[in-house]
Amino acid sequence: MTTAPAAQAPGSIRSLIPARIDRLPWSPFHTRMVIALGVAWILDGLEITVASAVVETLTEEDTLGLSTTAAGALASVYLAGEVFGALFFGRLSDKLGRKKLFVITLAVYLIGSGLTAFTLGNGAGWVAFLYVTRFISGMGIGGEYAAINSAIDELIPAKFRGRVDIAVNGTYWAGAIIGTLGTYVFLNQLDPGIGWRVAFLLGPVLGLVIIFVRRHLPESPRWQVMHGREHEAEETIAYIEHEVEHGGGTLPEVGEDNAIELTPAENIGYFALARVLFKEYPSRAVYGATLMITQSFLYNAIFFTYTLVLGNFYDVDSGQAPLFLIAFAVGNLTGPLTIGHLFDTIGRKKMISGTYILSGVLLAITAFLFQADVLTATTQTIAWCVIFYFASAGASAAYLTVSEIFPQEVRAKAIAVFFAIAQCFGLLGPIIYGALIGEGEDRGPLFYGYLLGAGVMILGGVIAAVLGVSAEGKSLEDVATPFAARNADSRRPGTRAEGAARPR
Repeated sequence: MTTAPAAQAPGSIRSLIPARIDRLPWSPFHTRMVIALGVAWILDGLEITVASAVVETLTEEDTLGLSTTAAGALASVYLAGEVFGALFFGRLSDKLGRKKLFVITLAVYLIGSGLTAFTLGNGAGWVAFLYVTRFISGMGIGGEYAAINSAIDELIPAKFRGRVDIAVNGTYWAGAIIGTLGTYVFLNQLDPGIGWRVAFLLGPVLGLVIIFVRRHLPESPRWQVMHGREHEAEETIAYIEHEVEHGGGTLPEVGEDNAIELTPAENIGYFALARVLFKEYPSRAVYGATLMITQSFLYNAIFFTYTLVLGNFYDVDSGQAPLFLIAFAVGNLTGPLTIGHLFDTIGRKKMISGTYILSGVLLAITAFLFQADVLTATTQTIAWCVIFYFASAGASAAYLTVSEIFPQEVRAKAIAVFFAIAQCFGLLGPIIYGALIGEGEDRGPLFYGYLLGAGVMILGGVIAAVLGVSAEGKSLEDVATPFAARNADSRRPGTRAEGAARPR
């Protein structure tokens, strides 16, 4: 027996689009989409790795001859650009749509990173030019985080969302591997004045290919229908369904009782977003911020100082350090790819809390081994690989979490805000750990620093266990009711209060 649909509120839209997306089987269309959009994280990993690898080269007289301070500031300028780009483009993504922004942000990155290679001197003007291009590159990648995470979550069926998002975020380390191999070859085989420029062009060459693929991807039909573009949304979902069927997929029928009723809401700015986060979703805001801050602090602390640790405590030559980074990156890459599916099956809360706590405990054990001076450069790297095998999956899940636990209308801005918060706190890691490493004469300060990092991750895991949201296998609209759905209900007499969970 079929239940008759409830009376529709005046001016509202009744749509099956979220249910039609979530019932889709995996298809070649989804694979193409993930490859085209997921390259954002590869580019970020590549950019940061290249910039870190060429810092010393840029201080040499036959390149740019920068001071160590000027060269070291490149990473900070890039990260500042990421924060600004995430906030700026995040708002535009919620306002103008996902497709426009994931094309624009990639174009911004291409321009910034491409121009970096054309810095011709070390005068004040050229140094300023170098910083501007690094800032623009960071802007593009920061904007990518907000626009791409939103698009992937809204286009991937619910039962695949966790593993896909975690795997995509984890490909940052594939970019790190490409960047390490590229700079290792270019800086050793080419003239230094040319090698660093070619290294910075690695990302733009990859991005230039991908931008043409992205132009043919559809807009998020979820975004379209939430903004009152019902006709466009129907055309988009029909196109996606056609692509899935063309790829051999079978589409189950979707019952009318799975429809969602919407009255499009006005665009929400950052001040209104702050009220939403801390008035309607205070525990989720604390949860998201904790996950992002803790993982960012640990990663930046270890990643940006690993060469100092290898050199000062294990006497590893700087020319061989990239080989250890490759092993470290492989450990980080395999975690999300091999255990990401467990976040959809075992569940978000158990897996996020488990990976955070386990990585913290393993880091604490490694800290004691480090203090006892029983590790070598090889065993220290193996220990990092094991720790970050789990930490990487948890960190990728942090990005997944902040992109799915808030309403559709503020999704990209929420990602941007938490990304910006994480980056700001993450900047403290290299500063603190760089000071603790010193000249490598005393292991004590770094030992306590490792215990601090372990405690930070364990704290994140405990909070995940208490405040975590069980979003596995659920439609995004069930995880966080869109404002458009609340508006529709509030206009029908006798309906539930605004903000209450939407029945399915």
